[in-house]
Amino acid sequence: MLLCAGEALIDMLPRKTEGGEAAFAPYPGGSVFNTAVAASRLGVKTGLFSGLSTDLFGERLTAVLTAAGVDHRLAARSDRPTTLAFVTLNAGQASYAFYDENTAGRMLSDADLPELPEDVTAVFFGGISLAVEPCAEAYATLATRAAADRLVMLDPNIRPGFIADETRFRSRMDRMLAASDVVKISDEDMEWLLGAGALPDLAAHVQAKGPALVLVTQGAEGVTAYGSGDPVHMPATRVEVVDTVGAGDTFNAGFLAGLSDAGALDKSTVRAGLTAEVLEAALSLGVRAAAVTVGRAGANPPRRDELS
Repeated sequence: MLLCAGEALIDMLPRKTEGGEAAFAPYPGGSVFNTAVAASRLGVKTGLFSGLSTDLFGERLTAVLTAAGVDHRLAARSDRPTTLAFVTLNAGQASYAFYDENTAGRMLSDADLPELPEDVTAVFFGGISLAVEPCAEAYATLATRAAADRLVMLDPNIRPGFIADETRFRSRMDRMLAASDVVKISDEDMEWLLGAGALPDLAAHVQAKGPALVLVTQGAEGVTAYGSGDPVHMPATRVEVVDTVGAGDTFNAGFLAGLSDAGALDKSTVRAGLTAEVLEAALSLGVRAAAVTVGRAGANPPRRDELS
């Protein structure tokens, strides 16, 4: 089973009332929540570990997880409120305002961490939950524990405006990179972490911190995988963009589903080095799935039968 560990929240998406007034509509979301739903829709046995509220929004989140076939029994439930993310769109590009103080997701600690079931072979980490404390430290602890015998994938998804203590954040990222086997990172995030430079050089720097495989995304230019052999590039699928909410999350799910298809969703296989054919297939599935998501409003990842 793939366990996705990180935030589940409510995206408040911009809409218009029948009278033409500006409004926000609540949609279940959050980077890691989206990845879990997308992976399950693509046929991967998937679970979610997060801090989930018992409030009305928390119940809505769990209902969506259940409908998608995502196992959420490991989640830490509390009566704290659900995180809200108000989304604004500019030419289809999303920006966010988070309301996250004292929420069920944010207030996780090491005491809330689950014992990982034996059938969990891979754990995915990402999202804003890696930037805010105390939950960020709890996820870093879980990543270190999982790294002993499970595949760990990390998507830093850095939002500089969300980072209160850059020194602590960078230290935590170094620990999580050291625990990771696969890292998906945008060119912008990589430059924020490491400074300017040629992408192959920066990817090699990330690899030197621990991961065997680094996936560098460049928006409309596609994604390049840097592993043990020659880099493997996959161009983006051209599509009319409605919005970008959940695009990267869906790519992550598609890539992991591709590894699962190849029987490679485990630590030893990735560490031994993936063939170009396996990488191409996994990258292609991720890119095609993400293209469907950006072609419709909100984070609504596809099922297998929707992929061309």
